[in-house]
Amino acid sequence: MTGALPIISADQRLAEPRGIKGCIFGKSGIGKTSLLWTLDPERTLFMDLEAGDLAIEGWAGDSIRPRTWTECRDFAVFIGGPNPALRDEQPYSPAHYKAVCDRFGDPAALDRYDTIFVDSITVAGRLCFGWCKGQPEALSEKTGKPDVRGAYGLHGREMIGWLTHLQHTRAKNVWFVGILDEKLDDFNRKIFQPQIDGSKTGLELPGIVDEVITMAELKADGGEPYRAFVCQTINPWGFPAKDRSGRLAQVEEPHLGRLMAKIRTAATPPSDRLTYTPPPVDPAAADQSQPQS
Repeated sequence: MTGALPIISADQRLAEPRGIKGCIFGKSGIGKTSLLWTLDPERTLFMDLEAGDLAIEGWAGDSIRPRTWTECRDFAVFIGGPNPALRDEQPYSPAHYKAVCDRFGDPAALDRYDTIFVDSITVAGRLCFGWCKGQPEALSEKTGKPDVRGAYGLHGREMIGWLTHLQHTRAKNVWFVGILDEKLDDFNRKIFQPQIDGSKTGLELPGIVDEVITMAELKADGGEPYRAFVCQTINPWGFPAKDRSGRLAQVEEPHLGRLMAKIRTAATPPSDRLTYTPPPVDPAAADQSQPQS
């Protein structure tokens, strides 16, 4: 019997370089693009989809500027490498990777970058949807007229495939930024949703990335407003957030470089992370909640 079961030992897994994958949402103008100032320009590649680099005029890092969805896919496979499970005609396949390398050159040119900063996932979604509307799947087989449901279905699959491929770039940090919409639900309650065409991407994105951060304007009691990162799912404002690392507080300083450094610190002991202690109960409030006889 030859070969061996390809088990990755705990020591091997812990020794592997692993980048942080996350998304940062916030209202327009809150300063998401300006987070580039908190990153090392020598080790950061800026994927500028918005042409919104006025906020970082003078920042010394490199950038790429995809203008079409095809270019977005090409950059994703060049950064993340090929997916061997895909057929040659599929995007992100070995054949796609080879064709892109023939155009862009040696992918080793990307070794100098630790972090890919994608601004923004909102614009990527628009480019993707515009491309999807021109595909055969977005046309009715019976009438040949545009089929919006088909376009949205293809859009969801394309965006999830793109995000998942970048998420599997193990050795690099990949951060997506996007606009956060504030809406009212049917009960007039305030809710927050990522501004991305279609619903599938916004719903599945938190399960793809490690970190979901809301960059928000908060206000202390009697104090001045301040910007902050909201990092935990359970928060009093209802912002979308998630921390897979277990190292972040509910509110963190809006400095992406220091946030990543904190995520890389020693992990909290599992006994602390897996302890769920309910908040103390106010006896007076408990008495009032009991039904009166």
